[in-house]
Amino acid sequence: MELFHISAECYPVAKVGGLADVVGALPKYQNQLGHNAKVVVPGYDNKFTNENAFEKVHHGQLRLGSFIFSYSVLREKTNKLGFELYLIAIPDLFDRPNVYSYEDDTERFTAFQIAFLNWLTETGQKPDLIHCHDHHTGLIPFMVSHCYNYQNLKATPTVLTIHNGQYQGWFGFDKLSYIPDFNRLMLGFIEWNGIINPLASAIKCAWKITTVSPSYLAYFSYDANGLENLLRYERPKSVGILNGIDTEVWNPATDPMLEFHYKLKDFKAGKAKNKKFLCEQFNLDPSKPLFTFIGRLVGEKGADLLPQICSVALNNNPREINIFILGSGDPGVEGALQSLQNFYHGNYNAYIGYNEKLAHAVYAGADFLLMPSRVEPCGLNQMYALRYGTVPIVRRTGGLKDTVLDIGDGGFGICHDNTSVFDVNHSVTRGIDLFNDTAKFDSVRKTAMQIDHSWDKAAQNYITLYESITH
Repeated sequence: MELFHISAECYPVAKVGGLADVVGALPKYQNQLGHNAKVVVPGYDNKFTNENAFEKVHHGQLRLGSFIFSYSVLREKTNKLGFELYLIAIPDLFDRPNVYSYEDDTERFTAFQIAFLNWLTETGQKPDLIHCHDHHTGLIPFMVSHCYNYQNLKATPTVLTIHNGQYQGWFGFDKLSYIPDFNRLMLGFIEWNGIINPLASAIKCAWKITTVSPSYLAYFSYDANGLENLLRYERPKSVGILNGIDTEVWNPATDPMLEFHYKLKDFKAGKAKNKKFLCEQFNLDPSKPLFTFIGRLVGEKGADLLPQICSVALNNNPREINIFILGSGDPGVEGALQSLQNFYHGNYNAYIGYNEKLAHAVYAGADFLLMPSRVEPCGLNQMYALRYGTVPIVRRTGGLKDTVLDIGDGGFGICHDNTSVFDVNHSVTRGIDLFNDTAKFDSVRKTAMQIDHSWDKAAQNYITLYESITH
């Protein structure tokens, strides 16, 4: 099958969160299964775009209401990512370094979707399937089905994957003219609760819907930021497929971002070397258990509680533990986490920002990874941690519930039921006890490293889903 994945993010082209990791891996594994999966993302003015070679394969114009924009489709020349990569360059909208958080994001991503469909239509391409990822591409299923310009693609199946349903791309009817002409009797397919909602539109119009874990699909039916009834109605065409991780990128034996490589047979020594290296960088004691957090400092991740969680943990266990935080997000949380450095010198540190190399070093050097998420559609961090022999401490929700089994149940992680300071610190205490039981700690880590969360199974599950609507 010829497949197009269309997304706002794709690792290593442009990454903000787990969406990028999925779109950067799933197509590669689908190609290994014998299919022709391609990826289309906006042409951001960033490091990847500037350091790699592209060829222009198409040039055209698009209309966005009363505005006319020129666009170009650029193909990466080497296929070094394991799939054909296309960038859609719209100079007036995407010649900027960041992916999101501009005032004209509605215009940017609506134009991106129109340019993609214009390109297919103008060049006569008819792929077997278009796979849309999150609300940034959520208008495509509607436009393919109902916009007059794209009737040649009307029979093309569309699949929507919801990576995070809290963000839906809402915009007002004052911008309805952005969407190419369609029969106004179809207006209900883009509207939800009196506003244009691209995610809701995709849920209505896509042939199939997937979420990134089975538990997130169940969660979504009662907490979907206003889309609960719609998701329940569309449940027959919905399925939860657990994400995988790219085990070629995330491999402690070969990871180029690590100072010291290790395999299962020598993981204990290898992790100790990486821990020592990390602790030396951030003035921590490698003899103590190292608890870490990696990610966005936002409420969904429970990050607003991190300053208090860290304070209580360090006060309850003076000179017994290390805590290291890597992330960015809410300025108030950032400031509170930074201020803790003044009170717990030698036992605590934080790096505010995004640093991919440091993230890999933390997975390799840490003993425990904290994930007190309120919402976690799938979660990849816990899978990376397991792969690197780091024990995840997680709240039972979404994909965390699907991938981490508590050590009390014969598993390889530490789980709690609520996002609260008390629950997380109870789990930290359990982590300290596990760390001090050397034989059990080593056994748990060894088990964790052998768990298979590769994309092989997930990629085949997607292909099976595609085949159910293309044959």
